[in-house]
Amino acid sequence: MREAAFSLIGPVDGATVLDLFAGSGAMGLEALSRGAASCLFVEHDRDAARVIHANLEKLRLTGAVVATRDVAAVLRDEHDRGRRYDLVLVDPPYGEWEKHAKTLAELLPAVLADDALVVVETSDRVEAELPLALVTSRRYGSARITVFSR
Repeated sequence: MREAAFSLIGPVDGATVLDLFAGSGAMGLEALSRGAASCLFVEHDRDAARVIHANLEKLRLTGAVVATRDVAAVLRDEHDRGRRYDLVLVDPPYGEWEKHAKTLAELLPAVLADDALVVVETSDRVEAELPLALVTSRRYGSARITVFSR
C-alpha cells in the first residue's frame, strides 16, 4: 500500500507531513525516508505511539514529532498555531471512516498548504469524501486510496 500511495503522491522532498491515525507510522516514516522535511505523527494509542518512536530511532530519522492525542484536538491546535502541511496522510481504522469524516471535513482544510495533497486510505467499499478536489480514487485489493488536493 505504501508503494501504491507514494506512486500516486510523487516526490515529497522538503514536504511538511501530517500523519493522522498513524498506527505504526509506516506512511509517515516512508515520507521521511523519501526526503520529507518533517512529520507530525498523530496516534492516540500509547502502545502504537511507542512503536513509532522505536521505528524513528531504529531508522535514525529526524524531523518527527509524535502526538499521543485525539486527531480533532491536534487539528485544532495546529490551526491555532498557524501550521500548514504539504501532505496529509489519513488512515483511520477500517470501518471507522464515517465516524471521523465530518470532523476531518470540518478541520482538515484549515491546516493545508496551498498545494497540499491529502491521501486517505479506507476499505475498498468506502468512497471517502472531503471538501477538497478529488485527484484520484483507486482500489488495491481490500483497500482504497483516495487522493485529494487543496
